[in-house]
Amino acid sequence: MAIDTSIGLDPSVYATHSMRRSKATLIYKKTKNLRAVQLLLGHTNMSSTVRYLGVEVEDALEIAESIEI
Repeated sequence: MAIDTSIGLDPSVYATHSMRRSKATLIYKKTKNLRAVQLLLGHTNMSSTVRYLGVEVEDALEIAESIEI
């Protein structure tokens, strides 16, 4: 099987799955919308999405503190 390096990325470092995770992580960081990321990834459980993205307690607290009621 030939490896396509036409876009200049080292195939030993980048794979389709790592790019999928990177895109999902960037979407989450920009929007903080876990539900949207869950839908985009096709996860049935939110806990799977949280683990996949590596969302930490600090992220949750930051979001909670930024919301004024």
